[in-house]
Amino acid sequence: MTDTHTRLLQKRFTDRDWLAFGVNEVAYVRPLTVDGEHVYAIHGADGAQLAVVPSAEIAWAAMQQHELEPVSLH
Repeated sequence: MTDTHTRLLQKRFTDRDWLAFGVNEVAYVRPLTVDGEHVYAIHGADGAQLAVVPSAEIAWAAMQQHELEPVSLH
Protein backbone atom coordinates (compact mmCIF):
# COMPACT_ATOMS: atom_id res chain seq x y z
CA MET A 1 0.00 0.00 0.00
CA THR A 2 1.12 3.52 -0.67
CA ASP A 3 1.58 6.03 2.13
CA THR A 4 -1.39 8.01 0.82
CA HIS A 5 -3.57 4.90 0.80
CA THR A 6 -2.50 4.03 4.35
CA ARG A 7 -3.27 7.56 5.56
CA LEU A 8 -6.72 7.43 3.95
CA LEU A 9 -7.48 4.12 5.65
CA GLN A 10 -6.42 5.51 9.03
CA LYS A 11 -8.33 8.80 8.71
CA ARG A 12 -11.66 9.08 10.41
CA PHE A 13 -14.00 10.72 7.94
CA THR A 14 -16.60 13.13 9.24
CA ASP A 15 -20.06 13.40 7.68
CA ARG A 16 -18.85 16.56 5.92
CA ASP A 17 -15.83 14.67 4.51
CA TRP A 18 -18.12 12.00 3.08
CA LEU A 19 -20.44 14.62 1.57
CA ALA A 20 -17.53 16.24 -0.26
CA PHE A 21 -15.99 12.94 -1.38
CA GLY A 22 -16.18 12.60 -5.16
CA VAL A 23 -18.32 15.71 -5.70
CA ASN A 24 -16.22 16.81 -8.67
CA GLU A 25 -15.63 13.33 -10.08
CA VAL A 26 -18.85 11.33 -9.77
CA ALA A 27 -22.26 11.82 -11.41
CA TYR A 28 -25.48 9.91 -11.89
CA VAL A 29 -28.53 10.05 -14.18
CA ARG A 30 -32.19 10.22 -13.22
CA PRO A 31 -35.17 10.04 -15.56
CA LEU A 32 -37.30 13.16 -15.41
CA THR A 33 -40.45 14.52 -17.02
CA VAL A 34 -40.39 18.17 -18.09
CA ASP A 35 -43.49 19.65 -19.74
CA GLY A 36 -44.76 16.13 -20.46
CA GLU A 37 -41.50 15.13 -22.16
CA HIS A 38 -39.30 12.30 -20.85
CA VAL A 39 -35.71 13.52 -20.40
CA TYR A 40 -32.70 12.63 -18.25
CA ALA A 41 -31.10 14.80 -15.60
CA ILE A 42 -27.41 14.53 -14.81
CA HIS A 43 -26.65 15.07 -11.11
CA GLY A 44 -23.36 15.54 -9.30
CA ALA A 45 -22.44 13.42 -6.30
CA ASP A 46 -23.92 16.08 -4.02
CA GLY A 47 -27.30 15.81 -5.78
CA ALA A 48 -27.00 19.11 -7.65
CA GLN A 49 -28.58 18.98 -11.09
CA LEU A 50 -25.89 19.67 -13.68
CA ALA A 51 -27.75 19.21 -16.98
CA VAL A 52 -30.87 17.86 -18.66
CA VAL A 53 -30.52 15.89 -21.88
CA PRO A 54 -32.95 14.02 -24.15
CA SER A 55 -31.62 10.46 -23.68
CA ALA A 56 -29.76 8.27 -21.22
CA GLU A 57 -27.11 7.53 -23.84
CA ILE A 58 -26.39 11.25 -24.29
CA ALA A 59 -26.29 11.67 -20.51
CA TRP A 60 -23.65 8.95 -20.12
CA ALA A 61 -21.63 10.32 -23.04
CA ALA A 62 -21.77 13.86 -21.60
CA MET A 63 -20.58 12.65 -18.20
CA GLN A 64 -17.64 10.84 -19.76
CA GLN A 65 -16.82 13.81 -22.00
CA HIS A 66 -16.63 16.02 -18.92
CA GLU A 67 -14.47 13.47 -17.09
CA LEU A 68 -17.17 12.53 -14.60
CA GLU A 69 -17.38 8.93 -13.44
CA PRO A 70 -20.92 7.68 -14.16
CA VAL A 71 -22.35 5.57 -11.34
CA SER A 72 -25.50 3.54 -10.98
CA LEU A 73 -27.80 4.16 -8.04
CA HIS A 74 -29.58 0.81 -7.90
